[in-house]
Amino acid sequence: MSEEPPVVLIVEDEPDLADLYAAWLQTDYQVRTAYGGREALDEIDSELDIVLLDRRMPGLSGDEVLVALRERGIDCRVAMVTAVEPDFDIIAMGFDDYLIKPVTKDALKKTVSNLLFRNTYDKGVQELFSLSSKKALLEAEKGNSALEANEEYQELTARIEELRDELDRSIGEVSEHDEFVNMFRSIEADADTDAAAEFDDSDPFGGTQ
Repeated sequence: MSEEPPVVLIVEDEPDLADLYAAWLQTDYQVRTAYGGREALDEIDSELDIVLLDRRMPGLSGDEVLVALRERGIDCRVAMVTAVEPDFDIIAMGFDDYLIKPVTKDALKKTVSNLLFRNTYDKGVQELFSLSSKKALLEAEKGNSALEANEEYQELTARIEELRDELDRSIGEVSEHDEFVNMFRSIEADADTDAAAEFDDSDPFGGTQ
């Protein structure tokens, strides 16, 4: 018997939009929908693999749902899917990726696929992916002067370098190493599309290919 498909929870207070996301994903995943933050609390359980979470919702915001999810110890990946422009407050938030509306079908499906890929790695790698996503997003949205003046951003950068050093020492196989490189390029390319940034051949762990 084949394994059950991953479970994706869509939390979105616009029912038509939630249903559209569900239609895009339901062929490949078990999809649940919650049309608001309070309804989402009833759907949070250990079966979840991915949560797609709107931030700005009446009653209970996506930020509050995210806190509740992490406080319950639910070990799933979370992508914020929102019209809220990212600011430095995202650094302290417990999500893994951040999509700014409007979101295309391809972008949504790619995000879910990437988050499932991250689930195959341990906590240290998941943290590195999450922090690198936030760093790339902020660099696409903020100017250099704002980044240089922000203490939280500097701490974020330092933590990423620390994790890279730790993981660089633990990587043993070239094939696995290449998977890391490709994923990091995907993270940064997705976050920096508006700036049309292109990547050089830098290794995300500090070396070169």
